[in-house]
Amino acid sequence: MREITYEPRNVREILVELKDSSELAVDLAYSAVRYDDRSLADEVLELESRVNYLQYHARIALMLAAKRAEEAERLVGLFQVAASAVRITEAAADIARIVRSGDGVPDAFERAFPDADERLVRATVAADSDLAGARLRDLELDRETGVVLIAIRPDGEWSFAPEGDDRLSAGDVIVGRGPREGIEAVYRRATGESFPTPEPSTAAAESEAIARAADTVVELKDMAELAAGLAYGAARFDSDALAREVLTLEEASDAHETRLETWVIEADDDVGSPEQLRGLLHLAAASEVICDAAVDIAEVVLREVELPPVFGAALADSEEAIAAVSVGAGSDLDGTTVAALEFEEGTGVVVLAIHADDGWTFDPDADRPCSAGETLLVRGPPLGIDHLREVAGNGDEGL
Repeated sequence: MREITYEPRNVREILVELKDSSELAVDLAYSAVRYDDRSLADEVLELESRVNYLQYHARIALMLAAKRAEEAERLVGLFQVAASAVRITEAAADIARIVRSGDGVPDAFERAFPDADERLVRATVAADSDLAGARLRDLELDRETGVVLIAIRPDGEWSFAPEGDDRLSAGDVIVGRGPREGIEAVYRRATGESFPTPEPSTAAAESEAIARAADTVVELKDMAELAAGLAYGAARFDSDALAREVLTLEEASDAHETRLETWVIEADDDVGSPEQLRGLLHLAAASEVICDAAVDIAEVVLREVELPPVFGAALADSEEAIAAVSVGAGSDLDGTTVAALEFEEGTGVVVLAIHADDGWTFDPDADRPCSAGETLLVRGPPLGIDHLREVAGNGDEGL
């Protein structure tokens, strides 16, 4: 077990890293299962170790910050948010262990995860790579390959949202997001090797029952990711509506987990090995834990616990910020579909929800158009959100 010695740390920096770590861990964990990628799974376990270390410092810093009862009452919300971020990361690590153990999940379920327009890549920079010693700005990876580096691990500690002046070194672990062709090119440049391609599945054609169960797994994954994003958004904007939707998602997740457990118990022997079916149960359980942790964050809002300003500042500074963007009349965003906004505008944001006159639409369909007067709750890099505000014709933030 890693020995921890307390060192004074800025609370905002700790909260930023906890949130970014939890979101990256979830991304990496599901990608590890989808592509049976042990290297991605290993990074999730590294993140788990890191957030446990950060939680220790967060607890001490928050305890030292409270000198009176009313101050402690205000800080209890931060305690709960920090603990929930750790819980989300630990659940993601449980998903990663499905890959690390070699159990995996039945082939039909790996194929059920949709092939996204973008995927993650993890690579270690080789000493003879042209990336070693180069500044990110000079490499222009995003322009040449479409791959954006979202994190770098130089000396055991993650650096999120690397900037143009940051310089890569031999031995650095990099994580990027982009199109498959781009990540293959970046992996080759970083390591000097070809990007590993999983062996084609030899599984028999899946039955209708397997297809339905596989859909349940994908829905559990989507619910977990959405619940986490909405929970951080609810806390960021003190929104009861967003917080209540997190509770609704958690109830639906419970029902999906029960349905999948029943299916596994009744599954035929030809569906998968006992180890793969056990991995499926672990995946469902971990997804439900992520929703439960999101509920803990949402309850901070519903109990009307006042979060100190440092929390909002932490979310604004994070690698993937949570923001509200209003659609201006006649702006370039007016009439643009969600899919076009996410993939064609180059903002790198994900639309979590849309607020219109008739209320909230959560996890909106890709072909849903954005209309003047609506407010978008989005998650993405701060620069991408700033660009989205320009496209929307406003600079305001708030729900």
